[in-house]
Amino acid sequence: MNALVALCHFCELHGPRTLFCTEALHPPSPDPSSQTGTPVPGDRDRDGDREGEGLTMRANSSTTPRGEMCEGCRSLPASHPGFVSFDDETGIRFLSHQHPRQPQLFSMVRQACVRSLSCEVCPGREGPIFFGDEQQGFVFSHTFFIKDSLARGFQRWYSIVIVAMDRIYLINSWPFLLRHLKLTIHSLQSTALKVFDSEQGVCPHRAMRINNAFSPAVFPHQRSGNAARSLTSLTQHPNLWASLHSSFSWLLKACGSRLTEKLLEGAPTEDTLVLIERRTEQEEMSCWEGAEGGGSESQLYHSASQLGLDFLCDDSKLEQLPGPKFRSLRHLRQVLGAADFRQLAWHVLMGNQVIWRGADPVLIQSAFTVLKTLLPVGCVRSVAYSDRYEEAYKCNFLGLSPDVPIPAHVSSSEFSVLVDVTSERSHATSAAGEDDISAFNHFSISSASTQPTDRGPTLLNKLEAALSNENLSVDVVSHCLLCLKEEWMNKVKVLFKFSKVDGRGREDTQRVLAVLGATGPGEEENVRLLKYWMTGLSKLYKSHLMTAVRGGERSLSQ
Repeated sequence: MNALVALCHFCELHGPRTLFCTEALHPPSPDPSSQTGTPVPGDRDRDGDREGEGLTMRANSSTTPRGEMCEGCRSLPASHPGFVSFDDETGIRFLSHQHPRQPQLFSMVRQACVRSLSCEVCPGREGPIFFGDEQQGFVFSHTFFIKDSLARGFQRWYSIVIVAMDRIYLINSWPFLLRHLKLTIHSLQSTALKVFDSEQGVCPHRAMRINNAFSPAVFPHQRSGNAARSLTSLTQHPNLWASLHSSFSWLLKACGSRLTEKLLEGAPTEDTLVLIERRTEQEEMSCWEGAEGGGSESQLYHSASQLGLDFLCDDSKLEQLPGPKFRSLRHLRQVLGAADFRQLAWHVLMGNQVIWRGADPVLIQSAFTVLKTLLPVGCVRSVAYSDRYEEAYKCNFLGLSPDVPIPAHVSSSEFSVLVDVTSERSHATSAAGEDDISAFNHFSISSASTQPTDRGPTLLNKLEAALSNENLSVDVVSHCLLCLKEEWMNKVKVLFKFSKVDGRGREDTQRVLAVLGATGPGEEENVRLLKYWMTGLSKLYKSHLMTAVRGGERSLSQ
């Protein structure tokens, strides 16, 4: 992430000061037109380190002379080399010192520091704020207080600012940045609070101040003495700056890797929006759990790299696993038979719970991978393989081991279908190949539903026509299914806007269904499919519709 993270402090004598700053130094891109030789990496790193240290020392000495700095305004001495971390994956170096290494960045951070602690104040004075412009950069700032028994009001004012030139990227990262910064701030405040309580136990400064007579001659001396106290002294943390360097470096790396640019043809689909929302939620939860559990940075990186595998199983890894597997919807239809496949697909499209019970988890997982393509991403909740039954509100795809009993209320429910897979390897013929699923397994489909499945929905009728057409390849059928899903998802959006947002009556809704082509044969199944697929709409789309409606109401009232 092309940004800077800085810890700022409001000194009672010198005003807003930058205490600690972490920046990311990207490796230089090779220039083919350059006639000079490429420097040795080791020499470049050493020169870069010396140059960065020199810029930092010049910034410290020229802008903030020693006479104008107290202990509370200083984090690292000018002779300190700072902290450096290397990212082996990207070649990025994370450098931390009291001030940025470049004078231009020093000016930007200095302005952000002053505005965060003096000009831009949120309600209650503690909390996040956003400000900035195109010239000096955009700033995400979180102000907070640290307990100090010697300070005026027994607390000191700090802020953590993140400066970046990309306004959209910074705003989109708001929830992630807020969660992580709250953890860092809570850690500082809780540590300082313990020191404050111990000092108050030894010498109650509040009572001492009340008992002492106020003297104009003593007051300036007291304020001068109170200003010279560092954050290290307030927290009694011997490795405070190293810990902040680690936290800020991880924040820059994680925030830069969580959002990536992708080339999309046209507007993003609902499936894309839902996947982005799920990935964001899981990354934030992983970050939260890792920070609460005290996990190392490598563990956090490892957990973040495993995100995005919860919806569709990784096809490349699934292919590497041994055993027979379903390869496509057409393959599944050939193994189960046309009638059983239609019954199973009908239950999937209607939102009923699909339960597969058998001894081969790879085979069941491959079946779920194929069946999930029938639904929008937002409608899928899957438990690939479990040793106990999970309720339908938790998952609509459930894989079970063969000895798991099905509860009576599920067996008698019309909103579930059970596929029992019985292995028959001992009776298989020698001529059967290892991938011949029908030769090694027997499939028994049962459901308490008595509703006929031969009329609709329309989507299933069109899909079966494509699957039964042998002139169409598997890839063509896959694209046909994708087009059908987009067509019906657009109908879902219209129906959601018309019925849920606008609040139209039953007669008007029926007219809309006729316009959408959802009436006629299989109308009941079509309506049920549309209502079920509404649950798969992204939060972003629903929020957009509600915002647009409120905006229209305001404009009409005005």
